[in-house]
Amino acid sequence: MDSPQTTRHIRLTSHPGQGTDAAPAIRWGAADAQQRGPIVGSTSSRSQRNVIGTHSGSYGVYRALAVAAGNLERGHRADLTDTAPTDPVGPYPQWGDAQRIVSIDPWGASVQTVYAEHLARGYDIRPTIAVTKAHIHLPEIKQALAFQRLAVDGKFLLDDASASVTKVAVEPVWWLPGVAARFKVSEAELRRALFEETGGMYPELVTRSDLEVFLPPIGGQTLYVFGDIRDLANPEVTLTARVHDECNGSDVFGSDICTCRPYLTHAIEECIRGAQAGGVGLIAYSRKEGRALGEVTKFLVYNARKRQVGGDRADKYFLRTECVAGVQDMRFQELMPDVLHWLGIRRIHRLVSMSNDKYDAITGSGIEVGERVKIPDALVPADARVEIEAKIAAGYFTDGSVPTVADLARVQGRGLE
Repeated sequence: MDSPQTTRHIRLTSHPGQGTDAAPAIRWGAADAQQRGPIVGSTSSRSQRNVIGTHSGSYGVYRALAVAAGNLERGHRADLTDTAPTDPVGPYPQWGDAQRIVSIDPWGASVQTVYAEHLARGYDIRPTIAVTKAHIHLPEIKQALAFQRLAVDGKFLLDDASASVTKVAVEPVWWLPGVAARFKVSEAELRRALFEETGGMYPELVTRSDLEVFLPPIGGQTLYVFGDIRDLANPEVTLTARVHDECNGSDVFGSDICTCRPYLTHAIEECIRGAQAGGVGLIAYSRKEGRALGEVTKFLVYNARKRQVGGDRADKYFLRTECVAGVQDMRFQELMPDVLHWLGIRRIHRLVSMSNDKYDAITGSGIEVGERVKIPDALVPADARVEIEAKIAAGYFTDGSVPTVADLARVQGRGLE
């Protein structure tokens, strides 16, 4: 006999008019939270929804498994008591600019207060941003202390070599007209591509033009702030920042085929030093594993690089990726500056990055960048020399000599190790 859960009526949302208790319409870019309206991606009351997709989109399948297995009550609503941010952020003028922020909800950290009346009326509104305090422990920071590059100050860097930070988790919230404009395509083209490339997972993308906000099933970002988070919006306070894209193999496990962890930890050291000198530091960490191609594709590329005729070589670095994935890179930094604008940033005094794509996206969004800081040569692992040479030749920032294509062609690979 079927259970009640398997025989209950399924409500489709492919067409408007699904209920009388729908959440208020979203007016993206309104400077006031009430005028903008809450983001409601509830699965507990589908008639309330005013977006496509669900909250915590990348974990929606896990949530479904928990419900199906009976471990999670269907329609559970989060108790938001005492969950408000430890540090208030904004509002800043950029929040009211519909073109400046298109991929996150500026009001996502403060729904407990700005939408209290809507919550009291029964709307299932959930934060898409959370702000907390934390300590981070890294062996590289202990090494920096040992070599006296850093010193304990009791505020930013503690006696146990841990660093005090404000930590922010950010989930993506896409305003589709703005995202389409950012990529210079029509909204219809964007919606169709999203629908087709997700196997038709979200039919509302092509049937509900009245729903302009999409909660995509992708990873978000984590921000680590060294110093007062409010100083990020003050262009008079020296800001040291790195925007870092996820590389699990290097960042977590120390794989030496790339420079990701060394560059990340170097940036953290620079952020701590900057905060101790009266400035503020920021690490913005995005979940874009393997240039947003995924880890399986990344490992396939590793094999192709090592096994090609002549071994791993800088002049073939990007070609091997394109042969496997069809494209060199899918991180597309166009949406990356949104979180910087959410923080109110107008100037980055020291950008710890060699990426021309990131630099162009940041400056193109109206944020001024002063000094650019490359990774010290001593921190580049031996097996990552091919990567760094290829990137510099492709136009990445360096304060040294730039190899030509002919130079790279003379670099012989080391073969499969």
